[in-house]
Amino acid sequence: MNNKIAIVTGSSSGFGMLSAVELACAGFIVIAAMRDVKKSAPLLELAKKKHAAENIRVSSLDVTSAESIEQFRSTLKELSSVDVLVNNAGFARGGFSEELTVDDYRSQFETNFFGVIAVTQAVLPFMRARKQGRIINVSSISGRIGFPGLSAYVSSKHALEGYSESLRLELKPFGIDVSLIEPGSYQTNIWSGMGQIKLRETSPYLPYMKTLINKIESGKADHGDPLEVAKLVASIAAQPAVPNLRYPVGKGVKKSILLKTLLPWKRLESAILKKLRP
Repeated sequence: MNNKIAIVTGSSSGFGMLSAVELACAGFIVIAAMRDVKKSAPLLELAKKKHAAENIRVSSLDVTSAESIEQFRSTLKELSSVDVLVNNAGFARGGFSEELTVDDYRSQFETNFFGVIAVTQAVLPFMRARKQGRIINVSSISGRIGFPGLSAYVSSKHALEGYSESLRLELKPFGIDVSLIEPGSYQTNIWSGMGQIKLRETSPYLPYMKTLINKIESGKADHGDPLEVAKLVASIAAQPAVPNLRYPVGKGVKKSILLKTLLPWKRLESAILKKLRP
């Protein structure tokens, strides 16, 4: 296991940081990729506490930059192999569709979707050369169920789900597995973008947005421990058997997906809108 190499994007915080450390603890050499390497201190400190710092290699990578991706390809050429890729880099942009610009959507997709494609395309030749590899894409419950006020984020994760399904089928003949992790609400900074929304007093969506933000804030105490997701990442990476396509994880996630499958849409939307009623 000591010779296996894992790449984790967005590893300066949240799921990425914890996943990088868990993989290092499991014996992987981890390329902890992040946009700003100056933010690597918490990662390295945590790895040191868990006696896994020697397995961490911090690398600069902006998944939205073609130049950064090209530089990262040079880093990959220096590796003996690439066994696992964890596409984790992402953020959540809040706001109602009418009030978001098309550029807002583009920005969301650049990181959450196109960034995944760019990094994956950079890594795949190294996996194919050895006829083995494992790609773990960190999606969300939002990749399965839509929610008002989050259409940009939801759309990017739905796109990631479709891409991952197709990619899994394309790569099976080459011995490369693709899996999706679909977390619910966890104690990470993914929702920090919600707090930056400027609520115009003239907005017709103002009451609904206030309710949405209040729901997110009031529910934080019940959000799960992100270490649960990180341990799942490490488990999928290390398991000898072929992993599943999807891994829903978190409080109420499996139930929500089941209800969407079984309930008529009108009943589902009624329940969601009831929660947002001002």
